[in-house]
Amino acid sequence: MNLLKKIYYEKYTKKSYSISNVDLVIDRVFSKLNNGIYIDVGCNHPIKNNNTYLLHKRGWSGINIDLDLKSIKEFKKLRPNDYSIKKVVSDNEEIKNIYFYHERSSINTLSKELVDYRKDKPKKIIKEKSTTLDKIIEESPFRNKTINLISIDVENHEYEILKNFDFDKYNTDMVVAEYTDIRQKKLEIYEQSIEFIMSSKIYNLLISKKFKLINWINSDLVFVRNNFFSKV
Repeated sequence: MNLLKKIYYEKYTKKSYSISNVDLVIDRVFSKLNNGIYIDVGCNHPIKNNNTYLLHKRGWSGINIDLDLKSIKEFKKLRPNDYSIKKVVSDNEEIKNIYFYHERSSINTLSKELVDYRKDKPKKIIKEKSTTLDKIIEESPFRNKTINLISIDVENHEYEILKNFDFDKYNTDMVVAEYTDIRQKKLEIYEQSIEFIMSSKIYNLLISKKFKLINWINSDLVFVRNNFFSKV
């Protein structure tokens, strides 16, 4: 391949920043929307293994939420136009146990079920008051905006965060949620089951909210509103 062809193909080949390449699917679905709004729950890092950075590069902005203060400080440096906040997010406001492995860890969790399953155990348990996703939005600069995308990866606590969320109020188009099947003995890429996904609480919640599953990459489930493609 000559140099000009190489430059041409590299120009039109998109780079993925997410761990599963799901950001390429998200970006394609929203290809005509250049100034959308995302919420990234369990954001971890503003670039590496991040589902919203590709959209951010195209002019999107939004809310980034994580348990880890160091993560949020990185977001504030590298995405100053976003609203980035350290919070424990759940379905209510009460004291929760955070099972803490280490700083900047992507496996810190609120899920005792997941911790009991794992061979590696957390270094400590931190008690902290939780809040809801709706309350975080209402206290943010995006309170009166349409939320185009919710990306959520919180280690087996996704359903609890979403079950009381007001999807209609924020007119949400897409939800990308990690689904953890703790029965698996290997990585999810080898043993995921569509039947088990369709019997899960998070799948049935989103179906009841008039979403449909349009893609599935490793442990990331991609849902859009039933009428989404009629609008684009």
